[in-house]
Amino acid sequence: MNEWLEKESRLRASIVVYPRVPELAAKEIERVGGHPGFVQVYLPVQSEAPYGSRRYWPIFEAAQKHDLVVSLQFGGSPGNPPTGAGWPSYYLEDYAAQAQIFQTQLLNLVVEGVFDQFPKMRIAFVESGWTWLPSYLWRIDKDWKGLRRETPWNKMMPSEYVRERMKFSLQPLDASPDPRHMQMLVDQLGSDELLMFSTDYPHWQFDTPEEAMPAGLSETQRRKILSENARDFYRL
Repeated sequence: MNEWLEKESRLRASIVVYPRVPELAAKEIERVGGHPGFVQVYLPVQSEAPYGSRRYWPIFEAAQKHDLVVSLQFGGSPGNPPTGAGWPSYYLEDYAAQAQIFQTQLLNLVVEGVFDQFPKMRIAFVESGWTWLPSYLWRIDKDWKGLRRETPWNKMMPSEYVRERMKFSLQPLDASPDPRHMQMLVDQLGSDELLMFSTDYPHWQFDTPEEAMPAGLSETQRRKILSENARDFYRL
């Protein structure tokens, strides 16, 4: 904090906590959450249990108290396999399967009632990919309607919670290079406010700024993705 945030006013930081002990994680958020340089709480997406579980609610309570985003990011606890079929053999399989974990966390946060319990809670998905979102949201909305009785505390359809309370980093851009396909995907999201610019630099698989930005977007969409969406989400 003193080394970076006090010396450079343009920087913003994450509070890194240990989610396996939520009470101590909440204490760490309380300790530094009031500093204006911290804008989010970092949680690894691969966790011991889905984050909607009540055991993790002290983290969300502390984050909401300090008006902080909770950011789920690639990687995390090795205790659980990244696939529903068990442990894979190669890193390629683990890397590609991370999208499944993000999808699991997204739906679990909604149906466990995190957003109903914490009405100001905001969640960022970082390195999750996002081109899977349209079909996934269509499916869970359809199934949720048929199983509505299971989650009477939900006040909206799952996709509405996503569009109101979540954002997704642009990288990895796992989509066709055809601008027509990209514009179709953005339109299918049902909102031009879900995406935030990122490149994943300096990891080996990072995208250059030219590669990271989807082709075929309107100037309004580009402006929102490059700046406005993140500024609004993080209250900057």
